[in-house]
Amino acid sequence: MTCAGVAVVCTAFNAVASSGAKPAASAPVGQTIPYATKIAASGDGDLDAAINASSDLLSLQKTQAVGPFALAGRIRSDYGRVKTALESFGYYDGAATITVQRPKSAQNPQESNIQGNDIGLPQWLADTPKGVTLKISISVKRGPQYSIGAISMTAADGEGQVTLSDSERQAFGLKTGNPAIAATVLSAGGSLETRLKEEGHPLAAVATPTAYLRPTTRTLDLRFPVTIGPRANIGAISLDGLQRTHPAFIRRAMTVAPGQLYQPSKIEDARQGLASLGVFSTVGVKDAPKLAPDGTMPLTFNFQEAKRHSIGAEVAYSTDLGGRVGTTWTHYNLFGNAERLRLTALVTGLGGSAQQGLGYDVYADLFKPDFPGKNQNASFRVEGLRQLFYSYRQTALLARAGIVRRLNKYWNVNYGVAAEQESINQFGVTRDYTLVFAPLTATFDNTEVSSPLVPATHGFRVSLSATPSASVINHTSFFALLQANASTYFDLARFGLSKEGRSVFAFRAIVGSVQGASTYDIPPDQRLYGGGSATIRGFRYQGVGPQFAGTKYAIGGTSLDAGTVEFRQRILSSFGAAAFVDAGQVGSGSSPFTGTLRVGAGGGVRYYTPIGPIRLDIAVPLNRPPRGDKWELYIGLGETF
Repeated sequence: MTCAGVAVVCTAFNAVASSGAKPAASAPVGQTIPYATKIAASGDGDLDAAINASSDLLSLQKTQAVGPFALAGRIRSDYGRVKTALESFGYYDGAATITVQRPKSAQNPQESNIQGNDIGLPQWLADTPKGVTLKISISVKRGPQYSIGAISMTAADGEGQVTLSDSERQAFGLKTGNPAIAATVLSAGGSLETRLKEEGHPLAAVATPTAYLRPTTRTLDLRFPVTIGPRANIGAISLDGLQRTHPAFIRRAMTVAPGQLYQPSKIEDARQGLASLGVFSTVGVKDAPKLAPDGTMPLTFNFQEAKRHSIGAEVAYSTDLGGRVGTTWTHYNLFGNAERLRLTALVTGLGGSAQQGLGYDVYADLFKPDFPGKNQNASFRVEGLRQLFYSYRQTALLARAGIVRRLNKYWNVNYGVAAEQESINQFGVTRDYTLVFAPLTATFDNTEVSSPLVPATHGFRVSLSATPSASVINHTSFFALLQANASTYFDLARFGLSKEGRSVFAFRAIVGSVQGASTYDIPPDQRLYGGGSATIRGFRYQGVGPQFAGTKYAIGGTSLDAGTVEFRQRILSSFGAAAFVDAGQVGSGSSPFTGTLRVGAGGGVRYYTPIGPIRLDIAVPLNRPPRGDKWELYIGLGETF
């Protein structure tokens, strides 16, 4: 687009556009000319990027070989393309120069040059000896940058001026004196349209502005045609594409309803909420072409249901817990209300230093969203497991039922009941236990990551839990486990020391206490242990804390505290590294910060995948107990915290 002269109307803003030039007549079949294009820097990085993106000479030089006459057309076309790029950044007096050089070579004994707009260019190109690669250079003279002049808002139907409110002017953002950059102008119109719709005007539209070039003042006057339309509420909501999912459930789960003010942000939140149910491959929403007779805006949600079954694998390894491998089968939308049934079977204890042999973990999970009401989900689990740790051997059957209730964007509360029947052998003594629990947990998370496997770079995660418990075999005894976990993340980009997400410090703290019972009054699996990736790396799982006399095997304790400092550095696009120090202790009393403090340190590498980093860490104990391991290796998916 070229605007020249006073009050010449420019009807479009396009950063990259075709000049419309037609290529010259084709050269004889098979005659092609290789060339290399170089674009000189203009001094404006954004402009340079636009010129590089718009140039056919540059983008097609390796993939679309052409003959001399077609190449001449390509060169002349680039004049218009570069000129359009200049104007899109406000350089309306700018000019492009394209020079074609035939370098000196054995086939071409004399170097020669020609300008790309020379009338004899096609024949000059046709005379190029075979085997000679032409050098094409593009340079620009920007000239002065034009600025925005007068800005007017007119009704799209031509009925007078449109007056904006303060909030609408703020959303628009464009002011007289701003550089006349096309992308900025178009963005301002889009922002104003978004604001008008968010205020409840579903038919609002801000059309592409008409621009009036004023060369004498080097300004660009703008006239935006604006349609505001009536304010409206959401009308009837239609659901299309549901096959196995009950419409009544979708309407209950939806966060918008007829009668609410039309707001695209709220409608988009509702769409994302339905997409997160996990039973749809796509969820879309669109407005009706016009308002309903009652003045409301009907909406149509479109669904494409996903496959009902999936099979997955789970693999993990650490030197203390050994290998863990198994498979998972998932049935989605079990009863038509987005329920999810997951069956998992795992083999555990494959070669771990804290293990005495192979174990298993087999469980069935049923997840039911929005039950018994909105903003809360129910989960049920039945599990059978066998764990052969050196500290104890356990065979157990568990049943759990719980509710997770969302309080707001960051806070969740989890509560429920659980029961466990188990048999535990500890150093030749076997005891049976029957336990019931009533766990209560509150969690806070403002890290704003899309998945727990995605590394956090800012914010906090806090978990506060209390688990009243009762052992009901022989005589009933009561105790409670209290635990607090917290982690936070600091991106060095906040201090200008790195790019966002590349260099991050992560901190973790854990405090736990058993109230109401001493160590030997509670089952071994309910005691607190230190060591391993969840607490203190460098020490084997259950390797920190009071130990049986003359052995390296932990008794378990009734208090725990641990902390971690970790630095995570991303390298290139797919790799990373980490260094960390962990410290903690397990005590025999109910008060934390007692016992022998153990410290471990180490580092690792990361390979980043679309679902999260694959992690490999090696840690060593800095104050190893006499019978402790010298090092530990951990492999898993996602960061440790």
